Amino acid sequence: MAREYVNMKNLRFLLHDVHQIKEVLAQPYYAEHDLESIDMMLDAVKQLSDTYLFPHYEDMDRNEPQLEGGEIKVHHSVRPYLDAMGEGGWIGAVAPMDLGGMQIPEMLGVSAAFVMAAANNGATGFNGLTTGAANLIVSFGSAEQKEKYLPKMFEGSWQGTMALTEPQAGSSLSDIQTTATPMPDGSYRIRGQKIYISAGDYTETENVVHMLLARIDGAPLGTKGISLFIVPKYREGEHGELVFNDVTPAGLYHKLGQKGTPATHLMYGEKDDCHGYLVGEPHRGLSYMFQMMNEARLLVGLGAVSIASAAYHASLQYAKERPQGRRYEDGKRDLTGPQTPIINHPDVRRMLLLQKAIVEGGLSLVMECARYADLAKAGDEETRAHYELLLDLLTPVAKTYPSEMGIVSISQGLQVLGGGGFCKDFPLENYYRDIRIYPIYEGTTGIQSQDLLGRKVVIKNGKAVKLLMAEIQKTLEAAEAYEDLRPYAEKLRAKLETVQQILMHLVPFAMQGKIERYLSDATLFMELFGLVVVAWQWLKQGVVAKQHLVSGKDDPDFMESKLHTMKFFYHYELPKTLGLAERLLDDTVLTIAEDTRELVN
Repeated sequence: MAREYVNMKNLRFLLHDVHQIKEVLAQPYYAEHDLESIDMMLDAVKQLSDTYLFPHYEDMDRNEPQLEGGEIKVHHSVRPYLDAMGEGGWIGAVAPMDLGGMQIPEMLGVSAAFVMAAANNGATGFNGLTTGAANLIVSFGSAEQKEKYLPKMFEGSWQGTMALTEPQAGSSLSDIQTTATPMPDGSYRIRGQKIYISAGDYTETENVVHMLLARIDGAPLGTKGISLFIVPKYREGEHGELVFNDVTPAGLYHKLGQKGTPATHLMYGEKDDCHGYLVGEPHRGLSYMFQMMNEARLLVGLGAVSIASAAYHASLQYAKERPQGRRYEDGKRDLTGPQTPIINHPDVRRMLLLQKAIVEGGLSLVMECARYADLAKAGDEETRAHYELLLDLLTPVAKTYPSEMGIVSISQGLQVLGGGGFCKDFPLENYYRDIRIYPIYEGTTGIQSQDLLGRKVVIKNGKAVKLLMAEIQKTLEAAEAYEDLRPYAEKLRAKLETVQQILMHLVPFAMQGKIERYLSDATLFMELFGLVVVAWQWLKQGVVAKQHLVSGKDDPDFMESKLHTMKFFYHYELPKTLGLAERLLDDTVLTIAEDTRELVN
């Protein structure tokens, strides 16, 4: 029996019915697209994934990139895949048409990326990084830079990267030491090194375009002195030919998972001949890079939920096919009868429902963010500001919940398979290794949590939270129209009151300047807030499913399954907020470093 990795019906349900992509398509900017073309593109991306991605997933993991003679070799499937992506227009799909893109909504871009990453998350890192790097050039590059780099990047022949991290700096970007010295021709001489650069170098691409953060000579210390540069592996020579730009791989990192994409340690300017080209204005590099980082945070959340989706479908199929034990009938087991598939055992069903609840709830949250990103592009300044605030607030949550809970989901999948889940004979161990990096990518869970509580919750005197509460209120009112959904609306309303109570308890610490106390349990607040937000997403899905059932629309079994999973989330997952709330309202502080001797001894 062929194995599946995504539920396309669920994806279309979220895209069309729950999040109403037709409202986005009504904007003049997307006039070239309609519902029919959207579905055709989804069919095309599924076929691409079935052909170029899914068949190579396990082999890419077992035959990871190699550094030989100063060159990095990657899996043989990478080049054909990137060619297909370029030919299909997917690398520059969200970019404006006048720059070579397809100008599709972010909602469709997220949907396509979900399918591809579920098929082979390691391979999609190549094109995902190129898209992010190209988007920076689209937003902040000069006309000359757009003309020079975008066509090659969109066709897949040139790789793009995000070159931020340095050995001594890690996530502390204010400590970046890579330097940029102005040259008479307008370029800059780049010197420094970067680590953990995914897809940073490999022989199967014609060129690598690094979007690199560096400090111009004499720039102020801290983040205010950081600028953004395009640093290609091969630059344009005097006669238009490509010449080596003194960017060399110093090593490869051997990773727990995500082995198909090389993570490189790169040296810039070892021979003092590395040229970089300033993007935008000097000293504004970090603000520019935040665009790519915010996009990347959503894509990290999406990537995590994609891997969890593939793992869920693998464990679901196993549970349907694996016979073991017997069910109790009238309090007894008939030991003479055949064994039952393990999916009939209550605890296995619990684990599968948890996986389904995490995957479909997490995907809905990322889709919500994509919808806000699309709506922020239209309307007047007030409308844009409205949706940008909502997007800012939910971005760290959409990165964190799928990343952290995706690990939990796949762990449950391993448990469904039992001993088989720990073996390479089944793909769950591969998915488990691959997803572990996602809470670390683009800022750890701790960093995302401090961003949520320290910045996004208090931005504009809490306006973003108020806007979100208003959005959730719409769902509550819709749910209260149905008698069997009212108890779940009441549960969610009570949890919103708990969130407000916790913020009223914590925010005074920030106002008093006790920042460490305010943020000491930010990660626990993120966990609680994520549960509440995903509960909202499940109620939102439940309302639409109920509407379909009442109106007699297609596939009642699918809609009943939606309602059943919603109920599972509310009865099994949402109660976890009780313990988190108790801790967040507790005045006892045990983690602030006043005296750490008890941790040392």
